[in-house]
Amino acid sequence: MTRNTNAPTEAGALRGRLETTTASVAPLDGALWLVRHGFPVFPCDHPEAPRCVGLHKTCDGSRGKHPAVAFTRAWTLDERKVHETFARGLRNPAVAVGACSGPDEARLLVVDSDRQGAIEDVAAARGETWPATMRVWTAKGHHDYLWAPAALRLGNGLGSLQGQFDGDVRAGNAYVIGPGALHATGVLYELEDPERPPLFAPAWLLDALVTKPQYTARRTQWRDASRSTPGQPRGARGLAAFVLDSRPGDRNNRLFWAACRAAEDARDGGEDAQDALMEAAVRAGLSAQEAATTIRSAYKRTGVTA
Repeated sequence: MTRNTNAPTEAGALRGRLETTTASVAPLDGALWLVRHGFPVFPCDHPEAPRCVGLHKTCDGSRGKHPAVAFTRAWTLDERKVHETFARGLRNPAVAVGACSGPDEARLLVVDSDRQGAIEDVAAARGETWPATMRVWTAKGHHDYLWAPAALRLGNGLGSLQGQFDGDVRAGNAYVIGPGALHATGVLYELEDPERPPLFAPAWLLDALVTKPQYTARRTQWRDASRSTPGQPRGARGLAAFVLDSRPGDRNNRLFWAACRAAEDARDGGEDAQDALMEAAVRAGLSAQEAATTIRSAYKRTGVTA
């Protein structure tokens, strides 16, 4: 078993235990830490098991990452069940991302950097500083755990970060390998700081994830002819038109994005577009209650009272 050389030299309490335990105990320690901190756990294949225990018909050779159960419904927060599961044989612990619930019913978002500092580079390029949130060091980089508003229906798409970020994001119907797991290369997944909880995702990251990447050959033209920036809606009319252009499955995300812009405009002394957004959302097919919840969540995220 190899220590993760990407991780800082400071030894956290859990890391110390993981580094001195056997492969069969380390996954259990990681799984117990996760459930005790509210992260739903399920077992995955372990690279040292005699054969892959994933549910797939044929293993693709990526040992240690295949779910051993139907993770969307077979996860647990029960310590007793965790002990039973990880006593049956070598299993890596994994987190059912969509089953996690945080403050104010926030949902879990995991940013998976394929190299050390990848997400910090993205933040710096945008004039931002990446927050010191819960981090798990992996074989190549790190997983950063964050909370995102429940109204924002995120998935695994990178949005406008496509082509700019060396990694992936995991939200909704997704999972990530947890601390205490062993990678096929022999690297152990480790918590950077067991005392550091997930923070709320920064607004710029949420904006990027719900904004579709812009391609020169296929740039969307908004209906508000008064805009000053090509491809970006301006004012109540432009934001309402943006929401009206929504397709099923994308309406809530576009409404959240538009409401964030409206909140910023209102905060800066511009017109308040709440009523226009509500009308547009309902016309686009959302219920009044769902639209109101999304708008309220967006205004709260930007620090404006809806």
